[in-house]
Order: sequence, then C-alpha cells, then structure tokens
Amino acid sequence: MAELITYPLGTPSGSTRLVGTQMDVPQSDGADLNITRNFTISSIGGAINQAKLGYTSYVALLTQTGALPANVPVATVLQNTTGETVVWTRTAGNAAGEFTATITGAFFTLNKTIVFINNGSSSSTANIEWRNPTTSTISIDTTGNSVLTGASIEIRVYA
Repeated sequence: MAELITYPLGTPSGSTRLVGTQMDVPQSDGADLNITRNFTISSIGGAINQAKLGYTSYVALLTQTGALPANVPVATVLQNTTGETVVWTRTAGNAAGEFTATITGAFFTLNKTIVFINNGSSSSTANIEWRNPTTSTISIDTTGNSVLTGASIEIRVYA
C-alpha cells in the first residue's frame, strides 16, 4: 500500500470526498457503531459553520432579466454550506414576480430560517418580501419589473 504522502496534491471542490469516521451511529438493534464513510467538503463546511456559527447558509447574487413574470432569476452562488443544491423557479400566476427557492428535504426549518435580501443595483424602489411556506421552500415576492439586478440573498438556517 502506498504512503499517503506519495499521492499528488489536488484542489478540492464542494463535491470532493474525504474518508472519515461517523461516531455513534444508531443501529436497529439499539447499538451505536462508529462507521467509516465518505463526506463531501460541502457537508464538512456546513458542519463546521453549524458548530461554530450556529447556522448554515446559502449566499447568492440573483439577477432576473426581461419583463416579469417571464424569467427565473439566475443565481451566482457565492457560498453554500448547506450541502444541498438550491433550485430557483418562477411561481406561475403571479404577474408581479414570485420566485421559489427549493432545496432537497426539510432543510428550511420553520422558525429557524432567516432571509436577508435586497434588489441589488436596480434603481427600482419596489418591495421585496420573503416567506418560508414549507421546510423545503423559500418564496421571494417582488413588485415592479426586473427588480433583481445582482440582488444579494442570504438564507440562514439556525441549529
């Protein structure tokens, strides 16, 4: 077996996997086992943020072009320590512009999720509101046309 130091250096991405031991994993027979598993860099970063800061977060710049409600905002992700992918869609039937951020599973814990958002460099004075209708979605409501121009959004989920 080769020595670890002989492997070439690499640059990790969020999906890079590291081998580690997950401690005290409950089993169906009531026992707790220590299990060797793969962990992604993103999941480790999320665990560190949650342990150190008390939350995980998704930070992005959103830009919506064209007359509302036609286009979904494009997200330029700056940081994502959730370990999950956020998918943006337009909510049908809202002429003023309603968009939904959806994440896998019940990640957006009710009463423990907070959103910071602005309209970026848009000169519009339109209002932007958010709500947390389910544990897997965040809704963003805008008024006016094209009010998201490099809009910053941070979604924090506290432990």
